Amino acid sequence: MKENANLVFVLGGARSGKSVYAEGLITLYEPQWVYLATAQAFDEEMQERIALHQARRKDGWQTVEAPHDLSKAIYEAPNKSPLLIDCLGVWLSNRLLHGADLAVDRLDLCTALSARQAPTVVVSPEVGLSIVPENPLARAFRDAAGQLHQDVARIAKSVRFIVAGYPVIVK
Repeated sequence: MKENANLVFVLGGARSGKSVYAEGLITLYEPQWVYLATAQAFDEEMQERIALHQARRKDGWQTVEAPHDLSKAIYEAPNKSPLLIDCLGVWLSNRLLHGADLAVDRLDLCTALSARQAPTVVVSPEVGLSIVPENPLARAFRDAAGQLHQDVARIAKSVRFIVAGYPVIVK
């Protein structure tokens, strides 16, 4: 799969500032910006998190919900619109809990990202820097996220790791 010169991959820990950083990258381009949102508001706490993200986005954003079929949403996004995907970790969790074939999903996603021609920023949480999770589901998520991150980083022109709101350039 070929590297995409328009793809930036933004990783970071929980509350590291990765989404704010990614939004700043996208808004360097002219709107209409497209925000592919992967989260679903199943409880009040998640509703609050989603509301905080929405409140930061002013005029110029089009939000598309893509909790499962992220590849399709990437292909359907306007060809010239800057695209922000937030976040792969939530999408991966949705797919894992849905019993999806993660290898197929990962390949489909990377193929869609590789083909995209407009500026694209992808956000995901880095979960591999902590202790080994105690349960099989959490270990499966950590392992799948690690493989997904490697594959997306391989096709991204730039990879940035956010620490306390500041980027460390990885690639």
